[in-house]
Amino acid sequence: MMRRSLVALLLAAALGLGGCAGRPKNVLIPVAATAPGTSEVTLLVATTRSDRNAAPGEMFTGERGRATSFADITVSIPPAGNRKVGDVQWPKSLPGNPATDFVTVSATELDRAEAIASFDARVRHTPKRRVLVFVHGYNTRFEEAVYRFAQIVHDSGAPAVPVLFTWPSRGQLLSYGYDHESGSYSRDALEALLQAVTKDKNVGEVAILAHSMGNWVTLEALRQMAIRNGRVSPKINSIMLAAPDVDFDVFRRQIAEIGPQRPPVTIFISQDDQALAVSRRVWGQPRLGAINAEAEPYRTVLDRDQITVVDLTKVETDDRVKHGKFAQSPDVVRMIGQRLVEGQTLNDGRSGLGERLGQVAVGAASTVGSAASLAISAPIAIIDPHTREGLGGQFERLGSNMASTIPLPQGAHGQPSSQAVSEADTAPLEPQSTDAQGRRR
Repeated sequence: MMRRSLVALLLAAALGLGGCAGRPKNVLIPVAATAPGTSEVTLLVATTRSDRNAAPGEMFTGERGRATSFADITVSIPPAGNRKVGDVQWPKSLPGNPATDFVTVSATELDRAEAIASFDARVRHTPKRRVLVFVHGYNTRFEEAVYRFAQIVHDSGAPAVPVLFTWPSRGQLLSYGYDHESGSYSRDALEALLQAVTKDKNVGEVAILAHSMGNWVTLEALRQMAIRNGRVSPKINSIMLAAPDVDFDVFRRQIAEIGPQRPPVTIFISQDDQALAVSRRVWGQPRLGAINAEAEPYRTVLDRDQITVVDLTKVETDDRVKHGKFAQSPDVVRMIGQRLVEGQTLNDGRSGLGERLGQVAVGAASTVGSAASLAISAPIAIIDPHTREGLGGQFERLGSNMASTIPLPQGAHGQPSSQAVSEADTAPLEPQSTDAQGRRR
């Protein structure tokens, strides 16, 4: 039954995206044209993806590389008057127009020595010599990770050197298992990157932001660092886990191994996250990003380990899957991002974060917070309509006989409903809130 519900949800998601056009590939081919009012963001990229058989404008594929590779990529952002803040303006055709589209200015693969030199040159001139490391989630192609992170850096105005760690995700809806194993494959490389960054004498502070399945990679890397060094580097002053697709029991063991001398950890959860509800059915275990933090054993564990929980359950957005709330609450994301990057805690005695979350209006995705989606596509159910292209022929390969044996709930006019999982499978738990000091209640 679980398998049927899962496939039903996947089919419904695909059918619901039938009218959407895919974005062009090879967008990382540099564009020589310029336009007034554009902005540029330069990312240092570390990746465990393979560049073998990659197209010139793709650089790295979704397959696994044998070593960590590096790149410098500069992305041009259209003028403010020509874009909706929080969106990536993908070019409708190539080459893109910098006046209206995100385009690549330069994209160069580097060896390790070149990557270190490029990184050091930037961090020396950054306030507090701050670094922001981002680890994306499932179903993310290389160019998606690059453009989304460039958007986050630009729209948030975060004063930090942006470092993208991108692991081998095939960017296909039905490659969930492959992506998860690729995360395990990449944890050593992420640890090595964090070791190198924190040991660099030019670096002052490091903040880490991970989303969905990327949280698994991140927690494993930090766990290994703590075991190897006796603790996580004190230069890491913030760990932000957004909608983590991680088994709660595994998280509890990971935190124990990371130890008491760890940076502040903030988890963004939502109990009505339908994507994580489906993930729970896949794994048979609660996912960290969808727990009720007031229920036991969660409350005791979180309080004991001094984990800050930001509950987004009561935040209303247009996201029917409820997995992209962090992205669609722009004012909140701006506030959280600025405080955490600056080394401040969320419960710093100011007005309660929970109260502010409750005041976020529906449809607020038009400002900076949408940038923080970081390609926040659901671990199972798709959010970004453009990812339909990543399906390829996967659903066709399921066979028409399978589709005929899995009846989808019918919506208006007899069309398959997008909520193709039973109410019992996705019903949210009792929501919670925070008090004026940001504590759970």
